[in-house]
Amino acid sequence: MKNGIVYWNVDPVIYWITDSFPLKYYGALFASGLLLGFYIVRNIYKKENLSLDNLDSLLIYVIVGTVLGARLGHCFFYEPGYFFQHPIEILLPIQKIKGSYEFVGYQGLASHGGSIGVLTAMILYCRKYKVNFFALLDKMAVAVPVTGAFIRFGNFMNSEIYGKPTDGSWGVVFQRDDLIPRHPTQLYEAFAYLLIFGLLFYMYKSERIRNAHGLIFGSFLTLLFLARFIIEFFKENQEAFENNMLINMGQILSVPFILIGLGLIFWKSKKSVYSN
Repeated sequence: MKNGIVYWNVDPVIYWITDSFPLKYYGALFASGLLLGFYIVRNIYKKENLSLDNLDSLLIYVIVGTVLGARLGHCFFYEPGYFFQHPIEILLPIQKIKGSYEFVGYQGLASHGGSIGVLTAMILYCRKYKVNFFALLDKMAVAVPVTGAFIRFGNFMNSEIYGKPTDGSWGVVFQRDDLIPRHPTQLYEAFAYLLIFGLLFYMYKSERIRNAHGLIFGSFLTLLFLARFIIEFFKENQEAFENNMLINMGQILSVPFILIGLGLIFWKSKKSVYSN
Protein backbone atom coordinates (compact mmCIF):
# COMPACT_ATOMS: atom_id res chain seq x y z
CA MET A 1 0.00 0.00 0.00
CA LYS A 2 1.22 3.49 -0.85
CA ASN A 3 -0.61 6.77 -0.10
CA GLY A 4 -3.86 4.89 0.39
CA ILE A 5 -3.49 2.96 -2.88
CA VAL A 6 -3.35 -0.84 -2.70
CA TYR A 7 -1.15 -2.54 -5.30
CA TRP A 8 -2.66 -5.94 -6.08
CA ASN A 9 -0.67 -8.58 -7.95
CA VAL A 10 -1.72 -11.92 -6.48
CA ASP A 11 -1.31 -15.01 -8.65
CA PRO A 12 -4.84 -16.37 -9.18
CA VAL A 13 -3.47 -19.93 -9.11
CA ILE A 14 -3.07 -21.49 -5.67
CA TYR A 15 -1.41 -24.67 -6.86
CA TRP A 16 -0.82 -26.51 -10.11
CA ILE A 17 -2.30 -29.97 -9.58
CA THR A 18 -0.84 -31.02 -12.94
CA ASP A 19 0.99 -29.06 -15.61
CA SER A 20 -2.35 -28.22 -17.28
CA PHE A 21 -4.79 -28.31 -14.36
CA PRO A 22 -4.56 -25.43 -11.84
CA LEU A 23 -6.36 -25.00 -8.54
CA LYS A 24 -7.47 -21.35 -8.54
CA TYR A 25 -8.69 -19.07 -5.77
CA TYR A 26 -11.83 -18.34 -7.79
CA GLY A 27 -12.86 -21.97 -8.04
CA ALA A 28 -12.01 -22.66 -4.40
CA LEU A 29 -13.98 -19.63 -3.20
CA PHE A 30 -16.90 -20.42 -5.52
CA ALA A 31 -17.13 -23.97 -4.13
CA SER A 32 -16.64 -22.75 -0.53
CA GLY A 33 -19.44 -20.22 -0.97
CA LEU A 34 -21.85 -22.86 -2.25
CA LEU A 35 -21.02 -25.20 0.62
CA LEU A 36 -21.34 -22.43 3.22
CA GLY A 37 -24.70 -21.42 1.76
CA PHE A 38 -25.82 -25.04 1.96
CA TYR A 39 -24.66 -25.20 5.59
CA ILE A 40 -26.77 -22.11 6.40
CA VAL A 41 -29.87 -23.64 4.77
CA ARG A 42 -29.24 -26.91 6.60
CA ASN A 43 -29.09 -25.09 9.95
CA ILE A 44 -32.36 -23.31 9.15
CA TYR A 45 -33.97 -26.69 8.48
CA LYS A 46 -32.65 -28.02 11.80
CA LYS A 47 -33.89 -25.00 13.79
CA GLU A 48 -37.36 -25.39 12.28
CA ASN A 49 -37.30 -29.14 12.95
CA LEU A 50 -37.81 -29.85 9.25
CA SER A 51 -36.83 -33.13 7.62
CA LEU A 52 -33.31 -33.18 6.22
CA ASP A 53 -34.30 -35.77 3.64
CA ASN A 54 -33.46 -34.73 0.07
CA LEU A 55 -31.22 -31.84 1.19
CA ASP A 56 -28.27 -33.48 -0.54
CA SER A 57 -30.35 -33.53 -3.70
CA LEU A 58 -31.07 -29.83 -3.16
CA LEU A 59 -27.33 -29.11 -3.12
CA ILE A 60 -26.88 -30.92 -6.43
CA TYR A 61 -29.79 -29.00 -7.99
CA VAL A 62 -28.30 -25.70 -6.77
CA ILE A 63 -24.78 -26.46 -8.04
CA VAL A 64 -25.96 -27.58 -11.48
CA GLY A 65 -28.43 -24.69 -11.76
CA THR A 66 -25.85 -22.12 -10.67
CA VAL A 67 -22.97 -23.23 -12.89
CA LEU A 68 -25.07 -24.06 -15.95
CA GLY A 69 -27.14 -20.89 -15.69
CA ALA A 70 -24.13 -18.66 -15.05
CA ARG A 71 -22.25 -20.14 -17.99
CA LEU A 72 -25.18 -19.91 -20.43
CA GLY A 73 -25.92 -16.41 -19.15
CA HIS A 74 -22.42 -15.20 -19.96
CA CYS A 75 -22.39 -16.84 -23.38
CA PHE A 76 -25.79 -15.51 -24.47
CA PHE A 77 -25.88 -12.14 -22.70
CA TYR A 78 -22.30 -10.97 -23.25
CA GLU A 79 -20.60 -12.92 -26.06
CA PRO A 80 -23.26 -14.60 -28.24
CA GLY A 81 -21.37 -13.95 -31.49
CA TYR A 82 -18.25 -15.80 -30.32
CA PHE A 83 -20.01 -18.76 -28.72
CA PHE A 84 -22.41 -19.32 -31.60
CA GLN A 85 -19.26 -19.91 -33.64
CA HIS A 86 -17.62 -22.02 -30.89
CA PRO A 87 -20.56 -23.96 -29.34
CA ILE A 88 -18.35 -26.68 -27.87
CA GLU A 89 -16.78 -24.07 -25.56
CA ILE A 90 -20.14 -23.15 -24.01
CA LEU A 91 -20.32 -26.17 -21.72
CA LEU A 92 -16.75 -27.48 -21.82
CA PRO A 93 -13.97 -25.57 -19.98
CA ILE A 94 -11.72 -25.56 -23.03
CA GLN A 95 -10.61 -23.06 -25.65
CA LYS A 96 -9.04 -23.45 -29.04
CA ILE A 97 -5.53 -21.98 -28.83
CA LYS A 98 -3.12 -22.17 -31.77
CA GLY A 99 -5.18 -24.83 -33.49
CA SER A 100 -5.69 -27.18 -30.53
CA TYR A 101 -8.06 -27.22 -27.56
CA GLU A 102 -6.61 -26.54 -24.13
CA PHE A 103 -8.16 -26.60 -20.65
CA VAL A 104 -8.66 -22.99 -19.51
CA GLY A 105 -11.54 -23.28 -17.05
CA TYR A 106 -14.79 -21.43 -17.60
CA GLN A 107 -13.74 -17.99 -18.85
CA GLY A 108 -16.97 -16.22 -18.03
CA LEU A 109 -19.86 -16.76 -15.61
CA ALA A 110 -22.77 -14.31 -15.36
CA SER A 111 -24.50 -13.91 -12.00
CA HIS A 112 -27.84 -13.03 -13.61
CA GLY A 113 -27.72 -16.26 -15.58
CA GLY A 114 -26.83 -18.10 -12.39
CA SER A 115 -29.90 -16.61 -10.71
CA ILE A 116 -32.15 -17.80 -13.53
CA GLY A 117 -30.49 -21.21 -13.40
CA VAL A 118 -31.04 -21.58 -9.65
CA LEU A 119 -34.70 -20.52 -9.94
CA THR A 120 -35.24 -23.07 -12.68
CA ALA A 121 -33.55 -25.74 -10.59
CA MET A 122 -35.73 -24.85 -7.60
CA ILE A 123 -38.90 -25.19 -9.67
CA LEU A 124 -37.82 -28.66 -10.77
CA TYR A 125 -36.79 -29.62 -7.22
CA CYS A 126 -40.05 -28.46 -5.66
CA ARG A 127 -42.11 -30.30 -8.25
CA LYS A 128 -40.22 -33.54 -7.70
CA TYR A 129 -40.14 -33.45 -3.89
CA LYS A 130 -43.48 -31.65 -3.31
CA VAL A 131 -41.94 -28.70 -1.44
CA ASN A 132 -43.55 -25.27 -1.00
CA PHE A 133 -41.78 -23.16 -3.63
CA PHE A 134 -41.76 -19.79 -1.86
CA ALA A 135 -40.99 -21.29 1.55
CA LEU A 136 -37.89 -22.90 0.08
CA LEU A 137 -36.90 -19.72 -1.78
CA ASP A 138 -37.08 -17.77 1.49
CA LYS A 139 -34.60 -20.17 3.07
CA MET A 140 -32.37 -20.03 0.00
CA ALA A 141 -32.56 -16.22 -0.05
CA VAL A 142 -30.95 -16.00 3.39
CA ALA A 143 -27.95 -18.06 2.27
CA VAL A 144 -27.39 -16.94 -1.33
CA PRO A 145 -25.85 -13.50 -0.49
CA VAL A 146 -23.05 -15.28 1.38
CA THR A 147 -22.35 -17.44 -1.66
CA GLY A 148 -22.41 -14.32 -3.84
CA ALA A 149 -19.92 -12.59 -1.55
CA PHE A 150 -17.47 -15.50 -1.82
CA ILE A 151 -17.75 -15.45 -5.61
CA ARG A 152 -16.92 -11.74 -5.67
CA PHE A 153 -13.93 -12.36 -3.39
CA GLY A 154 -12.87 -14.88 -6.03
CA ASN A 155 -13.20 -12.21 -8.72
CA PHE A 156 -10.94 -9.97 -6.62
CA MET A 157 -8.33 -12.71 -6.35
CA ASN A 158 -8.54 -13.07 -10.14
CA SER A 159 -8.07 -9.30 -10.65
CA GLU A 160 -11.24 -9.24 -12.79
CA ILE A 161 -14.59 -7.41 -12.95
CA TYR A 162 -12.97 -4.39 -11.35
CA GLY A 163 -14.10 -0.78 -11.29
CA LYS A 164 -13.46 2.39 -13.20
CA PRO A 165 -10.43 4.56 -12.42
CA THR A 166 -10.68 6.64 -9.26
CA ASP A 167 -8.95 9.97 -8.74
CA GLY A 168 -9.39 9.73 -4.98
CA SER A 169 -6.62 9.16 -2.46
CA TRP A 170 -7.47 5.47 -2.38
CA GLY A 171 -8.17 2.60 -4.75
CA VAL A 172 -6.67 -0.67 -5.94
CA VAL A 173 -4.11 -1.03 -8.73
CA PHE A 174 -4.66 -4.38 -10.42
CA GLN A 175 -1.11 -4.72 -11.66
CA ARG A 176 -1.86 -7.73 -13.84
CA ASP A 177 -3.84 -5.40 -16.14
CA ASP A 178 -2.52 -1.85 -15.71
CA LEU A 179 -1.17 0.68 -13.19
CA ILE A 180 -4.37 2.72 -12.75
CA PRO A 181 -6.00 3.04 -9.29
CA ARG A 182 -9.53 1.65 -9.61
CA HIS A 183 -12.67 1.12 -7.56
CA PRO A 184 -12.48 -2.42 -6.11
CA THR A 185 -16.09 -3.10 -7.12
CA GLN A 186 -15.68 -6.81 -6.38
CA LEU A 187 -15.24 -5.89 -2.72
CA TYR A 188 -18.08 -3.34 -2.84
CA GLU A 189 -20.41 -6.11 -3.98
CA ALA A 190 -19.05 -8.70 -1.57
CA PHE A 191 -19.55 -6.51 1.49
CA ALA A 192 -22.95 -5.31 0.24
CA TYR A 193 -24.02 -8.94 -0.05
CA LEU A 194 -22.83 -9.71 3.47
CA LEU A 195 -24.88 -6.77 4.79
CA ILE A 196 -27.91 -8.06 2.89
CA PHE A 197 -27.33 -11.49 4.43
CA GLY A 198 -27.39 -9.94 7.91
CA LEU A 199 -30.65 -8.10 7.18
CA LEU A 200 -32.38 -11.14 5.68
CA PHE A 201 -31.22 -13.33 8.55
CA TYR A 202 -32.69 -10.82 10.99
CA MET A 203 -35.96 -10.81 9.01
CA TYR A 204 -36.10 -14.60 9.07
CA LYS A 205 -36.13 -14.58 12.86
CA SER A 206 -39.58 -12.96 12.74
CA GLU A 207 -42.23 -15.67 12.65
CA ARG A 208 -44.75 -13.33 10.98
CA ILE A 209 -42.33 -12.49 8.16
CA ARG A 210 -41.21 -16.10 7.87
CA ASN A 211 -44.80 -17.31 7.48
CA ALA A 212 -45.49 -14.81 4.68
CA HIS A 213 -43.84 -17.18 2.23
CA GLY A 214 -42.09 -15.19 -0.49
CA LEU A 215 -41.64 -11.93 1.42
CA ILE A 216 -38.02 -12.64 2.30
CA PHE A 217 -37.31 -13.81 -1.23
CA GLY A 218 -38.85 -10.62 -2.62
CA SER A 219 -36.69 -8.56 -0.26
CA PHE A 220 -33.65 -10.54 -1.37
CA LEU A 221 -34.30 -9.86 -5.07
CA THR A 222 -34.90 -6.16 -4.46
CA LEU A 223 -31.91 -5.55 -2.20
CA LEU A 224 -29.33 -7.66 -3.97
CA PHE A 225 -30.07 -6.51 -7.51
CA LEU A 226 -30.54 -2.90 -6.45
CA ALA A 227 -27.07 -3.05 -4.90
CA ARG A 228 -25.79 -4.61 -8.11
CA PHE A 229 -27.48 -1.90 -10.21
CA ILE A 230 -25.88 0.91 -8.17
CA ILE A 231 -22.41 -0.63 -8.02
CA GLU A 232 -22.43 -1.12 -11.81
CA PHE A 233 -22.05 2.68 -12.16
CA PHE A 234 -18.55 2.29 -10.69
CA LYS A 235 -17.65 -0.84 -12.67
CA GLU A 236 -15.85 -1.14 -15.98
CA ASN A 237 -18.03 -2.56 -18.74
CA GLN A 238 -17.32 -6.21 -19.40
CA GLU A 239 -17.81 -6.02 -23.17
CA ALA A 240 -17.13 -3.29 -25.74
CA PHE A 241 -20.74 -3.15 -26.97
CA GLU A 242 -21.77 -1.76 -23.56
CA ASN A 243 -19.70 1.41 -24.01
CA ASN A 244 -22.39 3.14 -26.08
CA MET A 245 -25.25 2.14 -23.78
CA LEU A 246 -26.92 4.45 -21.24
CA ILE A 247 -26.82 1.65 -18.67
CA ASN A 248 -24.81 -1.53 -19.08
CA MET A 249 -25.98 -5.11 -19.54
CA GLY A 250 -25.62 -5.92 -15.84
CA GLN A 251 -27.99 -3.07 -14.97
CA ILE A 252 -30.47 -3.98 -17.69
CA LEU A 253 -30.58 -7.57 -16.44
CA SER A 254 -30.99 -6.38 -12.83
CA VAL A 255 -34.14 -4.35 -13.52
CA PRO A 256 -36.54 -7.33 -13.99
CA PHE A 257 -35.30 -8.92 -10.77
CA ILE A 258 -35.83 -5.67 -8.86
CA LEU A 259 -39.37 -5.30 -10.23
CA ILE A 260 -40.24 -8.92 -9.45
CA GLY A 261 -38.87 -8.45 -5.94
CA LEU A 262 -40.93 -5.29 -5.36
CA GLY A 263 -44.00 -7.07 -6.71
CA LEU A 264 -43.49 -9.97 -4.31
CA ILE A 265 -43.01 -7.61 -1.35
CA PHE A 266 -46.23 -5.77 -2.19
CA TRP A 267 -48.21 -8.97 -2.82
CA LYS A 268 -46.99 -10.88 0.24
CA SER A 269 -47.20 -7.85 2.58
CA LYS A 270 -50.78 -7.15 1.48
CA LYS A 271 -51.72 -10.81 1.82
CA SER A 272 -50.12 -10.98 5.28
CA VAL A 273 -52.07 -7.91 6.48
CA TYR A 274 -55.41 -9.28 5.28
CA SER A 275 -54.71 -12.73 6.75
CA ASN A 276 -54.30 -11.12 10.17
